[in-house]
Amino acid sequence: MSSAPLIEVRGLTVRRSPYVILDAIDWRVERGQHWALLGPNGSGKTSLLQSLTGYLTPTSGRVEVCGQVYGHAHWPTLRERVGVVSVALAQQIQGDEEAVSVVASGRYAMLNFWGELTPELVAEAEALLEDLHVSYLARREWRLLSQGERQRVMMARGLMSRAELLFLDEPCSGLDPVARERFLRWLAQVLARPESPGVVLVTHHLEEIVPGIQHALLLGKGHVIAQGPIAGVVQADLLSQAYGAEMGIAQENGRYRLQVKSC
Repeated sequence: MSSAPLIEVRGLTVRRSPYVILDAIDWRVERGQHWALLGPNGSGKTSLLQSLTGYLTPTSGRVEVCGQVYGHAHWPTLRERVGVVSVALAQQIQGDEEAVSVVASGRYAMLNFWGELTPELVAEAEALLEDLHVSYLARREWRLLSQGERQRVMMARGLMSRAELLFLDEPCSGLDPVARERFLRWLAQVLARPESPGVVLVTHHLEEIVPGIQHALLLGKGHVIAQGPIAGVVQADLLSQAYGAEMGIAQENGRYRLQVKSC
């Protein structure tokens, strides 16, 4: 396996006149690391994610993912090495597609599987659904799944790609408290596996940072406020700066909780 970092961003800038969405972002994610990408709405998290997955062209700067440089690499091929779990992708899936087909589509970084669904692909997809404790969903149509069930199927799809890097874009969005906690506990188990891909969890909820995530990048208004080991980033003064309000931090059983003291 390559020794190149999973992500290396230098001077990444995105401008949409007259606004600067991202301003000279530098960021490096090494293999074996799991990161949280933090910040309030409008901080630039989505634009950074889109730049890293080839869906947004930066104004300037260098973007390297899995050793491949944006603008020089064949991006559709590179996407097969990068898994994405997001609500935006889930919304593009056809309602009559079965869950097992949704999972299998992750192997080829496609949506709405077309081509031959081989027995080997089906078996691997079913094994991932079993691992997520939702094997009973395999033959169920997408339109019949709850939000929590869809998130687990999308997670299986992300793992189906055999990705080196997995982006989780607010994966708990729309989940009820019990479904969210089940998902997060399962995620912690995945991160603990030696074969786990590098994970970037995009969120603005500190409670979703499970113990396996040891690094964080905090954005505010398109700027990097802090990055590095998570203990040095999840600090009340830094989060107050990012959110523009007085914040407090509580920690219990290895999990953080953000408290709004004054707004």
